[in-house]
Amino acid sequence: MVLCGVAAYLVVQYVTGGRPRGCTVVSASGDGTSYEFTPEQAVNAATIAAVGTGRHMPERAVSIALATAIQESGLHNIEHGDRDSLGLFQQRPSQGWGTEQQIMDPAYAAGIFYAHLAKVPDYTDLPLTVAAQRVQRSGYPEAYAKHEPDATLLAAALTGTAAATLTCDGHPDAKATATGPDAVRAALVRDFGRDALQETGAEVGGTPVPSPSPSPSVTATAQGRTVTVPVSQGAKVDATGRGEQERGWQLAHWAVANSSALHIQRVSYAGRQWTAGSDDGQWEKAASDGADGAAQSAKAVRIVTGQ
Repeated sequence: MVLCGVAAYLVVQYVTGGRPRGCTVVSASGDGTSYEFTPEQAVNAATIAAVGTGRHMPERAVSIALATAIQESGLHNIEHGDRDSLGLFQQRPSQGWGTEQQIMDPAYAAGIFYAHLAKVPDYTDLPLTVAAQRVQRSGYPEAYAKHEPDATLLAAALTGTAAATLTCDGHPDAKATATGPDAVRAALVRDFGRDALQETGAEVGGTPVPSPSPSPSVTATAQGRTVTVPVSQGAKVDATGRGEQERGWQLAHWAVANSSALHIQRVSYAGRQWTAGSDDGQWEKAASDGADGAAQSAKAVRIVTGQ
């Protein structure tokens, strides 16, 4: 049994090149600060951030939510906890947080957390652990503070204020049940919402195709593997002061965070490109398309799937 275990480990090391499968977010300041996490955690963190910005919550709110979820569940959507606690934030059905099914939906869980946080007076000016505790009412009120540095790095990347700072190895998750352009489109709507995403301007498979209301307004073509998401919000700045560039990088980082789950092969935005399985997993300079191409690349995020 020991020899079998060693053999299995060596196979994994050979297949992955000796690198742990996962994601990394780094500080935009170049000070070497980083946070490493798994693809599963990346998907959940990206959902928390998307729901927050969709509700026009500031970056500080996203940091508070992420620190809370790191403490409560390690960013895993767990089906157990203290008494009847469940999910990313360990919310309790018996305490009015929702049904078990609702709480186990990461988008719902994040939304109800933000709804409670928004009711905390001046929460953006409070210490993170105080703001989180006023929502959670935890038996360990100081526990959230130690996660603030990691949550701050994640929030900067996943709200788009820090460009090209989140990378994943992008190895496809064999357990994924839905992949391809349609799955990407559905996940975008799930996390950002139809209104926040402005999906009527998006293209899947290169062709916008109206769908019956209330279904999403675009569908994939048979051969198309590209999802194009415009970043323009009409006005240059949204209700939280976030501009188009921040929105573009949020969408790009969201796609990278979901790359394993949705089998995404390539993400490009603003002249930069991330490719799954590349040697260093970093954002590289994309091939030049001239002035017009560069301008277009800053107006949309392009996501290429493996099928």
